[in-house]
Amino acid sequence: MKSFILILFLPTLLPAAELPDIRSVPADLVVPALSEGPPVAGKRVRHGLSVLYLPTDWKADAKWPVIVELAGNGGYTNKFGDVSTGLPEGSNLGYGLSAGRGFIWLCVPYLNAKGDQIAIKWWGDAPAYDPQPTLKNLRETVKSVCRDFNGDESKIVLAGFSRGAIACNYLGLHDDETAKLWCAFFAYSHYDGVKKWPYPDSDRESALVRLKRLGNRPQFICGEGSNAQETEQYLRPLLPNADLTFLSTGFRNHNDAWTLRPSPAREKAREWLLSATKK
Repeated sequence: MKSFILILFLPTLLPAAELPDIRSVPADLVVPALSEGPPVAGKRVRHGLSVLYLPTDWKADAKWPVIVELAGNGGYTNKFGDVSTGLPEGSNLGYGLSAGRGFIWLCVPYLNAKGDQIAIKWWGDAPAYDPQPTLKNLRETVKSVCRDFNGDESKIVLAGFSRGAIACNYLGLHDDETAKLWCAFFAYSHYDGVKKWPYPDSDRESALVRLKRLGNRPQFICGEGSNAQETEQYLRPLLPNADLTFLSTGFRNHNDAWTLRPSPAREKAREWLLSATKK
Protein backbone atom coordinates (compact mmCIF):
# COMPACT_ATOMS: atom_id res chain seq x y z
CA MET A 1 0.00 0.00 0.00
CA LYS A 2 1.21 3.47 -0.79
CA SER A 3 1.38 6.28 1.73
CA PHE A 4 -0.83 9.36 1.73
CA ILE A 5 0.35 12.04 -0.66
CA LEU A 6 -0.53 15.55 0.45
CA ILE A 7 0.19 18.26 -2.11
CA LEU A 8 -0.62 21.84 -1.16
CA PHE A 9 0.69 25.16 -2.35
CA LEU A 10 0.64 28.68 -0.95
CA PRO A 11 -2.69 29.96 -2.39
CA THR A 12 -4.59 27.46 -0.25
CA LEU A 13 -3.65 29.53 2.78
CA LEU A 14 -5.87 32.35 1.51
CA PRO A 15 -9.67 32.49 1.89
CA ALA A 16 -11.37 31.25 -1.26
CA ALA A 17 -12.72 34.72 -2.09
CA GLU A 18 -9.14 36.10 -2.16
CA LEU A 19 -7.84 33.51 -4.59
CA PRO A 20 -7.57 34.41 -8.28
CA ASP A 21 -10.49 33.90 -10.63
CA ILE A 22 -9.94 31.34 -13.39
CA ARG A 23 -10.71 34.05 -15.95
CA SER A 24 -7.57 35.89 -14.89
CA VAL A 25 -5.62 33.12 -16.65
CA PRO A 26 -6.19 32.87 -20.42
CA ALA A 27 -7.43 29.46 -21.53
CA ASP A 28 -5.05 27.46 -23.69
CA LEU A 29 -7.69 24.84 -24.52
CA VAL A 30 -11.19 25.07 -25.97
CA VAL A 31 -13.46 22.05 -25.69
CA PRO A 32 -14.54 21.04 -29.21
CA ALA A 33 -18.13 21.85 -30.11
CA LEU A 34 -20.55 18.98 -30.48
CA SER A 35 -20.55 17.63 -34.02
CA GLU A 36 -23.04 15.59 -36.01
CA GLY A 37 -22.27 12.16 -37.32
CA PRO A 38 -20.44 9.10 -36.01
CA PRO A 39 -17.43 9.24 -33.66
CA VAL A 40 -14.10 9.88 -35.36
CA ALA A 41 -10.75 11.11 -34.11
CA GLY A 42 -10.85 14.70 -32.87
CA LYS A 43 -14.66 15.02 -32.83
CA ARG A 44 -17.05 15.31 -29.88
CA VAL A 45 -20.40 13.73 -30.65
CA ARG A 46 -23.57 12.55 -28.96
CA HIS A 47 -23.48 8.85 -28.24
CA GLY A 48 -26.96 7.98 -27.06
CA LEU A 49 -27.52 10.15 -23.99
CA SER A 50 -23.77 10.40 -23.44
CA VAL A 51 -21.15 12.57 -25.15
CA LEU A 52 -18.09 10.86 -26.65
CA TYR A 53 -14.77 12.30 -27.77
CA LEU A 54 -12.12 10.24 -29.53
CA PRO A 55 -8.65 11.81 -29.19
CA THR A 56 -6.95 13.40 -32.17
CA ASP A 57 -4.40 10.57 -32.23
CA TRP A 58 -7.03 7.79 -31.97
CA LYS A 59 -6.51 4.72 -34.16
CA ALA A 60 -8.62 1.61 -34.31
CA ASP A 61 -5.67 -0.76 -34.01
CA ALA A 62 -4.54 0.40 -30.55
CA LYS A 63 -5.91 0.31 -27.00
CA TRP A 64 -6.81 3.62 -25.33
CA PRO A 65 -7.22 4.64 -21.70
CA VAL A 66 -10.63 6.15 -20.97
CA ILE A 67 -11.73 9.09 -18.83
CA VAL A 68 -15.36 8.64 -17.82
CA GLU A 69 -16.77 11.94 -16.54
CA LEU A 70 -19.81 12.83 -14.44
CA ALA A 71 -21.11 16.42 -14.36
CA GLY A 72 -22.09 18.68 -11.48
CA ASN A 73 -25.67 19.54 -10.57
CA GLY A 74 -27.55 21.68 -13.06
CA GLY A 75 -29.15 25.02 -12.30
CA TYR A 76 -26.03 26.17 -10.46
CA THR A 77 -24.65 29.71 -10.54
CA ASN A 78 -22.61 31.72 -8.05
CA LYS A 79 -21.37 35.24 -7.45
CA PHE A 80 -18.23 34.60 -9.49
CA GLY A 81 -20.21 33.80 -12.62
CA ASP A 82 -19.64 30.05 -12.46
CA VAL A 83 -22.38 27.97 -14.08
CA SER A 84 -23.19 24.26 -14.18
CA THR A 85 -25.84 22.95 -16.57
CA GLY A 86 -25.87 19.41 -15.21
CA LEU A 87 -25.61 18.03 -18.75
CA PRO A 88 -22.80 15.79 -20.02
CA GLU A 89 -21.91 18.24 -22.79
CA GLY A 90 -21.10 20.90 -20.19
CA SER A 91 -18.19 18.92 -18.71
CA ASN A 92 -14.55 19.99 -19.05
CA LEU A 93 -12.30 17.86 -16.84
CA GLY A 94 -11.45 15.10 -19.27
CA TYR A 95 -10.49 17.44 -22.07
CA GLY A 96 -8.46 19.68 -19.78
CA LEU A 97 -6.56 16.77 -18.28
CA SER A 98 -5.79 15.10 -21.62
CA ALA A 99 -5.61 18.16 -23.91
CA GLY A 100 -7.56 16.03 -26.38
CA ARG A 101 -4.85 13.44 -26.93
CA GLY A 102 -4.11 9.96 -25.66
CA PHE A 103 -7.45 9.33 -23.91
CA ILE A 104 -10.98 8.53 -24.95
CA TRP A 105 -13.24 10.97 -23.11
CA LEU A 106 -16.75 9.80 -22.27
CA CYS A 107 -19.27 12.04 -20.47
CA VAL A 108 -22.11 9.93 -19.08
CA PRO A 109 -25.38 11.42 -17.73
CA TYR A 110 -27.37 10.67 -14.62
CA LEU A 111 -30.85 9.31 -15.36
CA ASN A 112 -34.29 9.77 -13.86
CA ALA A 113 -36.15 6.93 -12.13
CA LYS A 114 -37.57 5.61 -15.42
CA GLY A 115 -34.14 5.69 -17.03
CA ASP A 116 -35.37 7.55 -20.09
CA GLN A 117 -34.32 11.14 -19.37
CA ILE A 118 -31.28 12.96 -18.04
CA ALA A 119 -31.46 13.98 -14.39
CA ILE A 120 -30.18 17.55 -14.06
CA LYS A 121 -29.91 17.34 -10.26
CA TRP A 122 -28.58 14.28 -8.45
CA TRP A 123 -29.90 10.98 -9.89
CA GLY A 124 -33.27 9.27 -10.06
CA ASP A 125 -36.27 11.28 -8.79
CA ALA A 126 -36.81 12.95 -5.42
CA PRO A 127 -37.24 11.82 -2.71
CA ALA A 128 -36.01 8.28 -3.42
CA TYR A 129 -33.13 9.31 -5.74
CA ASP A 130 -32.85 5.76 -7.06
CA PRO A 131 -29.37 5.38 -8.58
CA GLN A 132 -29.99 2.05 -10.29
CA PRO A 133 -31.01 3.35 -13.77
CA THR A 134 -27.94 5.61 -13.75
CA LEU A 135 -25.67 2.77 -12.63
CA LYS A 136 -27.01 0.38 -15.27
CA ASN A 137 -26.52 2.95 -18.03
CA LEU A 138 -23.07 3.83 -16.73
CA ARG A 139 -21.86 0.23 -16.80
CA GLU A 140 -23.38 -0.53 -20.19
CA THR A 141 -22.09 2.66 -21.82
CA VAL A 142 -18.55 2.22 -20.54
CA LYS A 143 -18.42 -1.39 -21.70
CA SER A 144 -19.86 -0.58 -25.13
CA VAL A 145 -17.42 2.28 -25.74
CA CYS A 146 -14.50 0.08 -24.76
CA ARG A 147 -15.77 -2.65 -27.08
CA ASP A 148 -16.55 -0.41 -30.06
CA PHE A 149 -13.68 2.09 -29.85
CA ASN A 150 -10.86 0.04 -28.33
CA GLY A 151 -11.02 1.45 -24.85
CA ASP A 152 -8.63 -0.30 -22.47
CA GLU A 153 -10.80 -1.86 -19.76
CA SER A 154 -7.81 -1.96 -17.41
CA LYS A 155 -7.28 1.81 -17.68
CA ILE A 156 -10.62 3.50 -17.03
CA VAL A 157 -10.54 6.58 -14.81
CA LEU A 158 -13.78 7.84 -13.24
CA ALA A 159 -13.79 11.64 -12.93
CA GLY A 160 -16.36 14.10 -11.69
CA PHE A 161 -17.05 17.69 -10.70
CA SER A 162 -19.13 18.62 -7.62
CA ARG A 163 -22.09 16.20 -7.83
CA GLY A 164 -19.77 14.14 -10.01
CA ALA A 165 -17.00 14.22 -7.41
CA ILE A 166 -19.41 12.82 -4.82
CA ALA A 167 -20.59 10.31 -7.41
CA CYS A 168 -17.05 8.98 -7.90
CA ASN A 169 -17.66 7.00 -4.73
CA TYR A 170 -21.44 7.10 -4.33
CA LEU A 171 -22.00 5.70 -7.81
CA GLY A 172 -18.53 4.48 -8.77
CA LEU A 173 -18.18 2.37 -5.61
CA HIS A 174 -21.88 1.75 -5.10
CA ASP A 175 -21.66 -2.01 -5.69
CA ASP A 176 -19.05 -4.58 -6.60
CA GLU A 177 -20.05 -4.77 -10.28
CA THR A 178 -19.67 -1.02 -10.81
CA ALA A 179 -16.62 -0.62 -8.57
CA LYS A 180 -14.52 -3.08 -10.55
CA LEU A 181 -14.66 -0.93 -13.71
CA TRP A 182 -12.21 1.75 -12.56
CA CYS A 183 -8.45 1.89 -12.21
CA ALA A 184 -8.45 5.34 -10.56
CA PHE A 185 -10.69 8.25 -9.55
CA PHE A 186 -10.47 12.04 -10.06
CA ALA A 187 -12.81 13.94 -7.70
CA TYR A 188 -12.98 17.72 -8.09
CA SER A 189 -14.81 19.69 -5.37
CA HIS A 190 -16.76 17.66 -2.77
CA TYR A 191 -16.46 14.05 -1.71
CA ASP A 192 -18.81 11.28 -0.64
CA GLY A 193 -19.33 11.20 3.13
CA VAL A 194 -17.89 14.59 4.08
CA LYS A 195 -21.40 16.01 4.57
CA LYS A 196 -25.00 14.83 4.23
CA TRP A 197 -26.99 15.52 1.08
CA PRO A 198 -30.72 15.15 0.28
CA TYR A 199 -30.52 11.61 -1.11
CA PRO A 200 -30.56 8.37 0.96
CA ASP A 201 -27.34 6.86 2.32
CA SER A 202 -25.30 10.08 2.14
CA ASP A 203 -24.27 9.61 5.80
CA ARG A 204 -20.72 8.74 6.77
CA GLU A 205 -21.50 5.19 7.82
CA SER A 206 -22.94 4.38 4.40
CA ALA A 207 -20.07 6.21 2.66
CA LEU A 208 -17.58 4.07 4.56
CA VAL A 209 -19.18 0.89 3.20
CA ARG A 210 -18.64 2.24 -0.33
CA LEU A 211 -15.13 3.43 0.50
CA LYS A 212 -14.10 -0.10 1.46
CA ARG A 213 -14.48 -1.05 -2.21
CA LEU A 214 -11.69 1.36 -3.19
CA GLY A 215 -8.88 -1.02 -2.28
CA ASN A 216 -5.45 0.22 -3.28
CA ARG A 217 -6.58 2.22 -6.31
CA PRO A 218 -5.46 5.88 -6.45
CA GLN A 219 -7.70 8.90 -6.05
CA PHE A 220 -6.88 12.50 -6.93
CA ILE A 221 -8.96 14.78 -4.71
CA CYS A 222 -8.95 18.49 -5.49
CA GLY A 223 -11.09 21.57 -4.98
CA GLU A 224 -11.23 25.33 -4.82
CA GLY A 225 -9.90 27.05 -1.71
CA SER A 226 -9.59 24.63 1.23
CA ASN A 227 -12.11 22.12 -0.12
CA ALA A 228 -9.55 19.36 -0.56
CA GLN A 229 -8.06 20.01 2.88
CA GLU A 230 -11.47 19.44 4.47
CA THR A 231 -11.75 16.12 2.65
CA GLU A 232 -8.24 15.20 3.77
CA GLN A 233 -9.23 15.76 7.40
CA TYR A 234 -12.15 13.38 6.89
CA LEU A 235 -10.24 10.68 5.02
CA ARG A 236 -6.87 10.54 6.75
CA PRO A 237 -8.11 8.69 9.86
CA LEU A 238 -10.16 6.29 7.71
CA LEU A 239 -7.52 5.36 5.12
CA PRO A 240 -4.08 6.08 6.57
CA ASN A 241 -2.28 3.97 3.94
CA ALA A 242 -4.35 4.75 0.86
CA ASP A 243 -2.99 6.13 -2.41
CA LEU A 244 -4.65 9.55 -2.21
CA THR A 245 -3.47 12.90 -3.54
CA PHE A 246 -4.93 16.15 -2.20
CA LEU A 247 -4.61 19.45 -4.03
CA SER A 248 -6.14 22.91 -4.17
CA THR A 249 -6.79 24.25 -7.65
CA GLY A 250 -5.44 27.61 -6.49
CA PHE A 251 -8.57 29.34 -7.81
CA ARG A 252 -11.71 30.62 -6.10
CA ASN A 253 -14.12 29.17 -8.63
CA HIS A 254 -16.48 26.21 -8.38
CA ASN A 255 -15.92 25.57 -12.06
CA ASP A 256 -14.32 22.65 -13.88
CA ALA A 257 -13.02 24.99 -16.60
CA TRP A 258 -9.91 25.54 -14.46
CA THR A 259 -8.48 22.53 -16.30
CA LEU A 260 -8.63 24.47 -19.56
CA ARG A 261 -6.00 26.89 -18.23
CA PRO A 262 -2.34 26.38 -17.34
CA SER A 263 -1.69 26.15 -13.60
CA PRO A 264 0.46 24.22 -11.13
CA ALA A 265 -2.64 22.22 -10.18
CA ARG A 266 -3.32 21.13 -13.75
CA GLU A 267 0.30 20.13 -14.20
CA LYS A 268 0.14 17.94 -11.09
CA ALA A 269 -3.20 16.50 -12.16
CA ARG A 270 -1.85 15.53 -15.57
CA GLU A 271 1.20 13.90 -14.00
CA TRP A 272 -1.09 11.91 -11.72
CA LEU A 273 -3.31 10.83 -14.62
CA LEU A 274 -0.39 9.48 -16.62
CA SER A 275 0.93 7.66 -13.58
CA ALA A 276 -2.49 6.17 -12.76
CA THR A 277 -2.92 4.76 -16.28
CA LYS A 278 0.60 3.63 -17.10
CA LYS A 279 0.25 0.16 -15.60
